[in-house]
Amino acid sequence: MLSTYTYPSFAYRRPPELDATADAPVPRRPVVVVGAGPVGIAAAIELAQQGLPVLLLDDDDTVSIGSRGLCYAQRTLEILDRQGCGQALVDKGVTWNVGRTFLDTEEVFHFDLVAEAGHERPGMVNLQQYYLEEFLLQRAAELPGIELRWKHKVVGVSPDGAGARLQVETADGVFALDADWLVVADGARSPIRRLLGLEIEGQVFKDRFLIADVVMKADFPAERWFWFDPPFHRGQSVLLHREADNVWRIDFQLGWDADPEEEKNPERVIPRIRQMLGDGCEFELEWVSVYTFQCRRMTRFRHGRVLFAGDAAHQVSPFGARGANSGIQDVDNLGWKLKAVIDGVAPESLLDSYSDERVVAADENIRNSTRSTDFITPKSRVSKTFRNAVLGLARQHPFARALVNSGRLSVPTFLTGSALNTPDAEPFDGWMVPGAPLSDAPVVRNGQADWLLRQVGGGFTLLVFGDAAIELPATPVPLTVRRVKQPGSLVVAGELIDSEGLAARRCDARPGTVYLIRPDQHVAARWRRFDAAALQAALARALCLN
Repeated sequence: MLSTYTYPSFAYRRPPELDATADAPVPRRPVVVVGAGPVGIAAAIELAQQGLPVLLLDDDDTVSIGSRGLCYAQRTLEILDRQGCGQALVDKGVTWNVGRTFLDTEEVFHFDLVAEAGHERPGMVNLQQYYLEEFLLQRAAELPGIELRWKHKVVGVSPDGAGARLQVETADGVFALDADWLVVADGARSPIRRLLGLEIEGQVFKDRFLIADVVMKADFPAERWFWFDPPFHRGQSVLLHREADNVWRIDFQLGWDADPEEEKNPERVIPRIRQMLGDGCEFELEWVSVYTFQCRRMTRFRHGRVLFAGDAAHQVSPFGARGANSGIQDVDNLGWKLKAVIDGVAPESLLDSYSDERVVAADENIRNSTRSTDFITPKSRVSKTFRNAVLGLARQHPFARALVNSGRLSVPTFLTGSALNTPDAEPFDGWMVPGAPLSDAPVVRNGQADWLLRQVGGGFTLLVFGDAAIELPATPVPLTVRRVKQPGSLVVAGELIDSEGLAARRCDARPGTVYLIRPDQHVAARWRRFDAAALQAALARALCLN
């Protein structure tokens, strides 16, 4: 039990499949998602919003125990906006953009996640995972295409060329269920991954950290603070984050030899916190856990008609906030592709690009997370000497501050190597290259202030800058046209005014420039002038129709 949160309990209902006659055919569902954590619920929402009926199974009857995932990055907030629950997360959570790193008590490095204004969402919002799951579940309940069943445990999976047969265990018995497509989001230990005999490979780091959630009223700012060798925890490191409800997350490095069970005892935890905060600070211990670093992934995330996402597919150490953020970006990538395949618009090979693109993202996250972990917990004398030298030099020399690594934070992956991209045929400046996630910008639509990303996504979108005439050819999927004009231009209903000129500047757009945006808001192609044949070819490439 927590003092700041009451866990909901969701009702189990006897599955109707158990009441079918013995000769009844095994029921079949188009999509089954396993795991009602953040990634699984987000997957169900994404697919339901695409118009697909989804059955979501979970072996528990409540949200996650403890705060667990905490930091949600700007890109994730933008995806959650499109799923209908981003604002709830921002309203409840703690917004922050600044992080500071200290050696002993001296600040040696700081960063600002939002280097430039003109984005609707902040760099990061902190919120306990159980709140995120609660908001996602509220949104899922609003969508008629989602059926969620609690206390339904998948105990068997038999894939075939047409999907997979599941054996589902409940309090009333076991029943069989066929799925045309199975999305696996059942967490880092993934029972389904084990049932299928699939491996997850990588590195487990020999260090342990204590997580302590503490309820207190403190005057620390809403920033990320990280200490190397602080006076209250010599020779180790400490991380401090603010959460909702006056809860603060404190992570203490323990070392590999620490006993995880012993370190979780309040008589061990409370003195550590008191030494950090001082005797005059009153606090209450809310939740405690001990974890180790892991950086691992599956070789492929697609196995026929079984698709893995989130921690079931890839795991990283928590410094950098890359776990839940990466998992939600997985389902953002997967949803539109699965819809296109089920509708017969695209071949099943389009789903290979889900694995290809998200493996690139996982490798990027693992690479950054591994570097952070090596810096925070050096495992050799040479590594520790280098780390300490960098920290010492960072006190006075700017070049060394760039080498300080207390956790490079989650950023979206630029899918520049994706086979779905159409390469530029003409020069462009800036970072909105094919494969990049589209940057947000303030716009005005129908006389009301709005944001560019709220006008793009869910389906393919053609951004047309200026008044250039276009005549859309026949396309394999619906295509929304969003025209973006400069302030002072004559507009008709639905057209966007680039109120601060940021959309054009970030896209290096001139009058006549056209961008093709994927349903997940990544750039698929761009041209200096509209060309119907080029658009058809780019759509075909983005859908693997070539």
